[in-house]
Amino acid sequence: MDDPKVVVITGAAGGIGRATAKIFARGGFRLALCDVEEKGLISLAVELENQYDAGCILLPGDLSDENYLKIIIDKTIAKWGRVDVLVNNAAWRTIESLRTMDMRIWEKTLKICLTAPAFLTKWAAEVMERMQTGGVIINITSMMSERPSGTGSAYIAAKGALESLIKETAITYGRSGIRVVGVSPGFIDTEMSNDYVDPDGENISAKLIAEVTDSIPLARGGKPEEVAQAIWWLSSESASYITGTTLLVDGGFKPNFSKYSIKKKQFPDEF
Repeated sequence: MDDPKVVVITGAAGGIGRATAKIFARGGFRLALCDVEEKGLISLAVELENQYDAGCILLPGDLSDENYLKIIIDKTIAKWGRVDVLVNNAAWRTIESLRTMDMRIWEKTLKICLTAPAFLTKWAAEVMERMQTGGVIINITSMMSERPSGTGSAYIAAKGALESLIKETAITYGRSGIRVVGVSPGFIDTEMSNDYVDPDGENISAKLIAEVTDSIPLARGGKPEEVAQAIWWLSSESASYITGTTLLVDGGFKPNFSKYSIKKKQFPDEF
């Protein structure tokens, strides 16, 4: 009987990462769980072990530290001898325009959102090529890279570059049987989607979410589990001929031109 497959998930403790860990655990994978929040990783591992009898290793650390990136792959190999799927999910950002952003914030954002996925891809792909069994690398991008708001310059730049990196690395590693794909979420109801404040410190996330939802054809934000399902499918043999591209998971938000409140004014009997 073949050994269970192994998935490495960054940003595993929250939102999309947590939902992704659950679906891979349910699918029989062993999991290397990475996050800066160690307590969150511990609670997740307990849940996965209790519900799915999943084998987990916890690898807490800061993705802006290049030494930590290598440790992730090295410890996974030391534990299980293989990497089959890498999910570059972790993200970090501040909410501000380039007017106020300093270089420290810029560089940290790019390290976590772009450099970490790039070099985790490099080292995971080295393992996959050595194994000669192929593999899948999934990068979580963002619809905002193509519909920016003007309030997240470093994050938008990193996610746009990540889209290009997906294409580049799919070409680099394709002949080794390694697929590289992306998942681009729109508005997903996670902790990162609920941290917007005004200059007085009041949380205005609910107001902003209502505005965004007014532009979503499906009339709601997405759930982390819905993004996790897309990640799971792309990692499976059902998606075996898909590489070098990104799947949009946004409820139809990106192509919609006008809010539904405006459509209703134009065509009250239709919307």
